[in-house]
Amino acid sequence: MPAITASVAGMPIDVVLPCLNEAAALPWLLARMPPGYRPVVADNGSDDGSAEIAERLRATVVHVPQRGFGAACHGGLLVATSEVVCFMDADGSLDPADLPLVAGPVLAGAADLVLGRRRPEGRGAWPLHARLGNRALACSVGRRTGVWLRDLGPMRAVRRAALEQLGLADRRFGYSLEMVLRAAQAGWRLAECDVPYRPRTGKSKVTGTVGGTLRTISDMRRILAS
Repeated sequence: MPAITASVAGMPIDVVLPCLNEAAALPWLLARMPPGYRPVVADNGSDDGSAEIAERLRATVVHVPQRGFGAACHGGLLVATSEVVCFMDADGSLDPADLPLVAGPVLAGAADLVLGRRRPEGRGAWPLHARLGNRALACSVGRRTGVWLRDLGPMRAVRRAALEQLGLADRRFGYSLEMVLRAAQAGWRLAECDVPYRPRTGKSKVTGTVGGTLRTISDMRRILAS
């Protein structure tokens, strides 16, 4: 399906960017935001000037004191006002220019939740331990719901009101999985599209370390057990 731009659809889109110490990535990231897409930087206690950089570059900044990836995502969601909202990591691993590919099927009414299926580009873009953990979780979702996905990708698009009605409760790394799981259980139409995935800017707090990956998988297993 051809990408539908926000400007053509007449629907500006808020892009929630959960952020913790991403000062090195934000200038490139915000400069790549497509027309009609409004960055909402949900700062989760950065001490490297991330929030100030985002404000200087005219992004909407919301300060989220509760620590946790899910808390940052939810904090950004609460200030979003667009009918369709996107999420993506703020570490430079994903290109905002690809957002119309992910948002297009939602804008066209062809899907309720679209995930960017990561296609690694460059050495170290997606370590093997992170890929294996992601694949195992995606298989668990498939066995539980009958919705089979290849990636629980961090770039995604969804209708804001519908997402709020799901009542997501996790505020840690299980937030992304809970969104997919609850959406599948609610009978939503889920879809994927390929997006390039590059080595992140700076040190990874999650997939770049085995410990971070294990903590993430632990949070997500807790969601699957709930």
